[in-house]
Amino acid sequence: MIDGVVIKPLKVHADDRGYLMEILRDDEELFEGFGQVYVTTCYPGVVKAWHAHTRQTDHLACVSGTMKVGLFDDRPESPTRGEVMSLVLGLVRPALVRVPPGIWHGFTAVGGETAMLLNVPTEHYDYQQPDELRRDLFDPEIPFEWITKGG
Repeated sequence: MIDGVVIKPLKVHADDRGYLMEILRDDEELFEGFGQVYVTTCYPGVVKAWHAHTRQTDHLACVSGTMKVGLFDDRPESPTRGEVMSLVLGLVRPALVRVPPGIWHGFTAVGGETAMLLNVPTEHYDYQQPDELRRDLFDPEIPFEWITKGG
């Protein structure tokens, strides 16, 4: 487990009308603040990676489809520097993932359908000075496989 990353299992409350999945509340320890809320989609066969933030903490949840989330710790002073994590999220594994500043992350849709990610970052997006660092998807310094072996 990467230092500072938190995985909160989510409960899905379902009945004959549909379901409700509570993501993040302001009265729980995981809540650090609110910058904005947004959703982004990823089409099958596409990978959205790698990016990190210097100030912002992300709170990610897959709200439609299924996705594979990749995390890489490259923080110089971190006890887990060099570690990677791979998570599969969606209704089969509903979870909120807290991604602290400095952790490289990205995601891809799995299962042949578009995946939708909900993010509740602690900072709003600054169009003039974005808190957004980028690395190439195939950066050889990140030991992560986006394609699942055998399929």
